Amino acid sequence: MPPPDAAGDRPTRPVRSGVHELRGPGPAALQYPAGDLLVVTGLPGSGKSTLMRRCVRAPLVDSQAVREEYAARLPGRLPYALYRPLARLAHYRRLRRAVLDGGPLAVHDCGTLPVVRAWLVRAAAGQGRRVHLLLLDADPVEAWSGQRRRGRWVSRYAFARHRRAAARLRRLLLGEGAAAGRPPAGCASAVVLDRGAARALREIDFTAS
Repeated sequence: MPPPDAAGDRPTRPVRSGVHELRGPGPAALQYPAGDLLVVTGLPGSGKSTLMRRCVRAPLVDSQAVREEYAARLPGRLPYALYRPLARLAHYRRLRRAVLDGGPLAVHDCGTLPVVRAWLVRAAAGQGRRVHLLLLDADPVEAWSGQRRRGRWVSRYAFARHRRAAARLRRLLLGEGAAAGRPPAGCASAVVLDRGAARALREIDFTAS
């Protein structure tokens, strides 16, 4: 973790279009156009919720927060698989309401349901806004360990699905080929953060003109 005053030596990075790969102690802040939407994705345990709660200066829709709310209300320690459909439905309802309300928004993306991201792109375009993507590029072993440290349990099967989805996205953004180096369809930009860049980041705001 960099010292508190280190952020002052690192610039703000405006993000409007293209793919930005950030590694190590990168910028202290990411700045998106006012009113746009940001989708934060990555493996379970990669630190998406932690990053969003620490850095985002805009309303959040976090599927992990919905899951925690359900877990707190239910008796005992029920497996997540038993109440996943209810938690997912509550998350999507909250997400729809937040998008239709307008204004800047950051969304925790589950990563394995591209149809949700496609809906976000269509809804934002209908409002004259754009969608940006932020990928936390965590090592799968570290992400699995991080999940366990936080007491969040995803099955090996589900983790493998997330891992394949993250690998496909990473190849699209950073790999070789005709489509490499482009944001996903419908997204204006994509930022790829490794753990060092994510730890160094202090702010994500929506104030760029």
